[in-house]
Amino acid sequence: MSRRIVVTGLGAVTPVGLSAYESFDNACKGVSGIDKITRFNAENLSVQIAGEVKGFNPEQYVSKKEVKKMAPFSIYALAAAQEAIQESGLKIEEENPFRVGVSVGSGIGGLSTIEKYNEAFLARGQKGVSPFFIPIAVINMAGGNIAINLGVKGPNFSDVTACATGSHSIGLAARAIAYGDADVMICGGTESTITPLAISGFANMKALSTRNDEPEKASRPFDRDRDGFIVGEGAGIIILEEYEHAKKRGANILAEFAGFGMSDDAYHITAPDPNGSGAEYAIQMALNDAKLSTQDISYINAHGTSTHFNDSIETSVIKKVFGDYAYKIAISSTKSVTGHLLGAAGGIEAVFSVLSIKKGVIPPTINLDNPDDDCDLFYVPNTAIEKNVDAAISNSFGFGGANAVVAFKKFH
Repeated sequence: MSRRIVVTGLGAVTPVGLSAYESFDNACKGVSGIDKITRFNAENLSVQIAGEVKGFNPEQYVSKKEVKKMAPFSIYALAAAQEAIQESGLKIEEENPFRVGVSVGSGIGGLSTIEKYNEAFLARGQKGVSPFFIPIAVINMAGGNIAINLGVKGPNFSDVTACATGSHSIGLAARAIAYGDADVMICGGTESTITPLAISGFANMKALSTRNDEPEKASRPFDRDRDGFIVGEGAGIIILEEYEHAKKRGANILAEFAGFGMSDDAYHITAPDPNGSGAEYAIQMALNDAKLSTQDISYINAHGTSTHFNDSIETSVIKKVFGDYAYKIAISSTKSVTGHLLGAAGGIEAVFSVLSIKKGVIPPTINLDNPDDDCDLFYVPNTAIEKNVDAAISNSFGFGGANAVVAFKKFH
């Protein structure tokens, strides 16, 4: 990066907490956010569990009138952005608003809104469709609503790369700062697709766990008894800032953004490439961009979806990149507690990576009771560990073969 970039704020809404720090603390305690679906009646579905956000009141963040004009994914993003901005201490009204931008993506966006108005259209025709339908549902309205509510006028774009969205959004935000398009970027991912249509679609792909009777044990990355991922929802947002800008205003710096790598498998619409060359390239590019050696990495927040192919292939990729040192790295999948937040996954996992650096604690991979023979690295099973983390990477791999990896390091 040509300009030094630091992290000055974090925000999150997840199945294990309504803030970044609550979510991280509960992840470290091994608290599972997976439970029976309450959002709708799932009795007739093969999958009846998910990682729902609990106890969230949208009117704490926007007016009752505005709630009706926003889909849940937008409100989650706005809530997390407000938290992150508050921690950063950034006063938008004192800044040049054109130097503050937004890069917040989503994998699917306002699916619940699409389902709702499709039903209304089938029942009542055109009269049943709200004039707000389109601006509620489209993916870039998460970033649009953040900009409108916070008054930021810089670059505003929304990446859509399925489960790699959050990491792409952060990496591309860093590039915007490095290129000089902005001094501050509000960035990350958001998602809310726990709906009958989405659960049915993922279930029919045989991608989801059907461990309906033991929801809290259903997400078990790297375990030999894993049987699929669990759909989660929420948002993870970080504030990236050019270092001199942060220093000038006396910001509290949490970590340094170190590097970004991306690639594509060009292999299959949903399955990862068995040889892992695309993921391997993305990790190596992130390390190169960060000017970090393999042995500089203390922690990897793995993509770790709890699916058979991802976990074994990701393990082999880490071994290819890091060699024998792979066995000395602490690695965990926080999807074991949150479920898979799809487009928000990279956002919340970047938040967790930064907090691991800041706090010197690595959250565990819960439910790792019987490690798969193919998954023989140190996946921090079941209990968090205290460890000095000088540098960390977060892996995100999405449908369409999209790979994105972000690197952070301790600020000195």
